[in-house]
Amino acid sequence: MQILGENFIRGERSRQNSVTLASYDAFTGEALPYTFYQATEQEAVQACLAAEQAFPAYHSAPARDRALFLDAIADRLDALGDEFIQLAMRETALPEGRIRGERARTSGQMRLFASVLRRGDCFGARIDTALPQRAPLPRPDVRQIKRGIGPVAVFGASNFPLAFSTAGGDTASALAAGCPVVMKAHNGHMGTADCVANAIVLAARQTGMPAGVFNMIYGGDIGQVLVRHPAIQAVGFTGSLKGGRALYDLAAARPDPIPVFAEMSSINPMILLPGALAARGEGIARELTASVVAGCGQFCTNPGLIIGISSPDFSAFLQMMRQNIRRSPPQTMLNRGVLASYENGLAQLHQHQGITHLAGEPQQGMQAVPQLFQAQSGLLTTGDPLLQEEVFGPVTIAVAVADHAELTRALTGLRGQLTATLVAETEDLRHFAHLVPLLERKAGRLLLNAYPTGVEVCDAMVHGGPWPATSDARGTSVGTLAIDRFLRPVCYQDYPQELLPDALKDDNPLNLSRLVNGVYTREKIRA
Repeated sequence: MQILGENFIRGERSRQNSVTLASYDAFTGEALPYTFYQATEQEAVQACLAAEQAFPAYHSAPARDRALFLDAIADRLDALGDEFIQLAMRETALPEGRIRGERARTSGQMRLFASVLRRGDCFGARIDTALPQRAPLPRPDVRQIKRGIGPVAVFGASNFPLAFSTAGGDTASALAAGCPVVMKAHNGHMGTADCVANAIVLAARQTGMPAGVFNMIYGGDIGQVLVRHPAIQAVGFTGSLKGGRALYDLAAARPDPIPVFAEMSSINPMILLPGALAARGEGIARELTASVVAGCGQFCTNPGLIIGISSPDFSAFLQMMRQNIRRSPPQTMLNRGVLASYENGLAQLHQHQGITHLAGEPQQGMQAVPQLFQAQSGLLTTGDPLLQEEVFGPVTIAVAVADHAELTRALTGLRGQLTATLVAETEDLRHFAHLVPLLERKAGRLLLNAYPTGVEVCDAMVHGGPWPATSDARGTSVGTLAIDRFLRPVCYQDYPQELLPDALKDDNPLNLSRLVNGVYTREKIRA
């Protein structure tokens, strides 16, 4: 389905000279009984223009109305029935519990951003009132607020058919910011995307949102049209480093370059410190194995690198990891393309002279077999690219460094990450405290004695990090701070009250906490 303003081009509608796309059963590889049409370039342009036409009305709508829209989307997502759950399971091979949990997370994100709009802190209201008597020069009345940047193109992710796709975090935060969304559906779960898009469109109509506030297109390279179109003012993407870099370069090459907020590649190092291994090595091996194979390793926060200081305890830990990985059963991946990518990544690891295979049956058949490798420590300190790039699937690489100094060098050589984890006892933290500032420069989320494969959706969460984890380390794609990616500050100088946004008016009709003359307050401004 493509949604172009008020017009629907549904999957069952016959069109001449159209390229049809099929959705596939992840278990059998058979085409599902749904037909989708690849958008033409003209249709992609129409979607962008519809979003541009919707922007003035949607952007200027009261925050409470946009909040009602997000709540309505959440309600309709929760109301999608068992048929939808079964469809999503067939398209992605994800179990029922995962799909239902992800749907709850997706609707929860919508409600969370609705609450952000109601409390108003996202507006960032700042006011410096006029000082006409100030010498040697008077100060004008200056007021600042964050406003939506314009229509946003969002690309659906393969590994999260709901939480990072059609109604996922990028869409939720962009809509909350007052930005219409043009969605490029992921080809791996088009039927699921169709159902979710319908929920969004019906919610828009229910709450009186302008036509074109949400549009969705299908196709392969058609997304390039979105990134290049002058109406689009930002891009949200979750996927491979290759795909994210391509979009980043396209956006930078525009006559008017725009930001791309791409989540791309992370190996999420686990640093196992000596005291922790001595005290609870068996438990760490068990829990870490569970994290590596969870969801068939198809999480962007999958722990792909394990680093420890060489010792009998670390050797014993690796032996337990080998046993655990051998006992871990193969699993079906999201689709055949993801499986082929996993097989290619494993082949490169097997062929590398500095990497040894420790555990895992030979990869064959239609399911992904968990694997464990060990790499020479010098590959980290010299920045070997193969050790720095994510292999998407249930695989991890262990590295034994010689001592404290080599551990520091190895971590210094790492590229940007979404997460970095210290597994430590209290005594470890005293001896290795200097690692914390180093990890702050490498990752967006620092964990202690936990596993990174759970990402809480909350105000304080950061799901981002330095390149290549993301294309812009100043943002996050999970948590309420995600809205800031699609906002920009606008300053009003000496404007009359009737032309100011409500958040900046003297009488503070939204009852916001505002920074007024250097002090946070909810008080009205009195003449």
